[in-house]
This record gives sequence, structure tokens and C-alpha cells, in this order.
Amino acid sequence: MSHTILLIDDFHSALQEGLVSAGFTVIDCRDCSANLETIVDLMQQHQPQGLMVRSKRFIGAEILGCTPSLQWVGRGGAGMDNIDEDAAKQLNIYCFNAGEANSDAVGEQTVAMLLAMFTRLVKSHGEIQQGIWDREGNRGLELKGKTVGILGYGNTGSAVARKLQGFGVRVIAHDKYRTGFGDASVEEVGEAELLAESDVLSFHVPLTGETKNWLTEARLGQMKQTFWLLNLSRGGVLDLSLVLRELEGGRMAGFAADVLAVEPPFSGDAEFMDIFNGLLKNNRVILSPHVGGWTVESYRKISEVLLDKVLNFYDIPSA
Repeated sequence: MSHTILLIDDFHSALQEGLVSAGFTVIDCRDCSANLETIVDLMQQHQPQGLMVRSKRFIGAEILGCTPSLQWVGRGGAGMDNIDEDAAKQLNIYCFNAGEANSDAVGEQTVAMLLAMFTRLVKSHGEIQQGIWDREGNRGLELKGKTVGILGYGNTGSAVARKLQGFGVRVIAHDKYRTGFGDASVEEVGEAELLAESDVLSFHVPLTGETKNWLTEARLGQMKQTFWLLNLSRGGVLDLSLVLRELEGGRMAGFAADVLAVEPPFSGDAEFMDIFNGLLKNNRVILSPHVGGWTVESYRKISEVLLDKVLNFYDIPSA
């Protein structure tokens, strides 16, 4: 009997083509992910064994439990924060993602944003557009000799460490759930050493109850008097009010983020908008619209990784 898979977000055609070639029935509903009722109706109508999602829709118990046929959920991207893993576990539904597929993209974006902060590239470009030629005001810094700390050493954290080789930096990393990963590209350290010795701290952790607003007052107190901060994981791991305060106080020399707690950020509540607008006005801040893992290459690789994992789930040899 053919297994049915429901796609409720945008994927590269390689995924659907590969699944169909392997004998699966694919229901393509990439435009319905914002509508809970439509998804539930489709699930009940088609009784799929598998569900493919990206980021538009939170996959909660209402969806996971609406049909007994569902065996697994695959997410096109890193992390599982938009899937209720507790509910999935209770229903014996296997969940997996494609975090390894876009790690190179996020790693490159991290290094690009770090270099842009140190060279003041965005600020100087904007000034030239306004007819301002300010060399001294845009005197940059070199990465060589700095210590770059990585919080979270999974697919993306390790990719960042590899890509920093050649810049003459010391790379240290801390991961609460991994040990023994130190090698030629990174030195494994504890949390206290990560905070105390990092000139640059880069976040590459999933959003969980433990990582939400991870950079607390107490942890800030353990950091250097001048430091740079990057977040290319999830917006919720940082309290942006603390970030803005450290920037305005001059202790944080620069902040770069590809992710925010509210996305898109233009319709947040009044408190969030005050903080967001404060960040926008600060010329030591660089923001991008959650595109770190969103390259032409990763778009295809995500689908290829998901396809391989589905085939492996059913013990089907890859083509």
C-alpha cells in the first residue's frame, strides 16, 4: 500500500519528485500552512503517514492528534521549536529535521555579520549613499587575536568554528549537552570560561525552556567589559531590552542578529516596538530577515536531506 505524505509548506521540487519516484503519494498543500482548520481537514481526508512542514505553522496537538495514521513529522530546517514534541512523543510520532542541510549557510552568514560589525561596513555604505565620506569614523577592527565564543555546538555552531579557521582567532565553545568535541578548530570550555573569555559571543542553540532569555543579568556580569554579540539561532534566546541597554551603555560594541522574538517585527506590541526601534537607530546593530539558512543551495539540500531521512525511515535504498 502506498504511503501518503502531506506537504504544508514550500519545499524544493527535489523532495516531491524523490518521494513520488520512491512510490509515495504526495499531497501538495504548500499554501495552507497558515490555516489550522484546512490542515486538520486535509489530515482527516487523506490520512497521511507523514507530514512535512517548515516554519509558518506551529504543529501542536490539534494537528498531531487529528488522525491515527500519522507516524512522523519532518521539518525543513534546524530546530524543532514549532513542533510540540511532547505531544508527538505521547502519540508515538517520530519527529526529525534537516539541521545539517543549512549549517554551512548559517555558518557563512555568521562570519559575514561578524566581519561587517568589525569593519563597520553597513554604516559606512549607508553614509556614502548620503554623500558622507568618513574614514576615521569608520576605522575598523581586525578579528585576529580575538576570542570567539560559540554557545551551542551542533550543526551550525560547529560550522561557524570551521569557517573561522584562517582568521587567526581563538575559537571556544560550550554545549550543555555535548562533551568531547574539542578539535583543531575549537576548544571545549565550560559556561563560566565561555562568558569570561569571549570577545565575541555567538548563539547557536535551539529555543527551549532552558535557553529562553539565556543571557541574564548574572551572565552579563561575567562577561568582558567590551564584547560583541551575534544571534543566528532563535530570537527568544535573548532579552532584547538587555541588549539595547548594553549597547546604549557602550559595553556591547556591536550586535548582529538574523532572528528576532517577533517575526516580522513590524507588528509587535508597544514594548517590543520601542526596543526594536531603539536597535534600528543604533549604528552598531546589523539585522537581517531570518535568511541565515535560506540560500539557493540550502533550499535544495534541505529537501534532499529530508528525502534521505524518509527513505531511511522506511528502509528504502536511496537512488
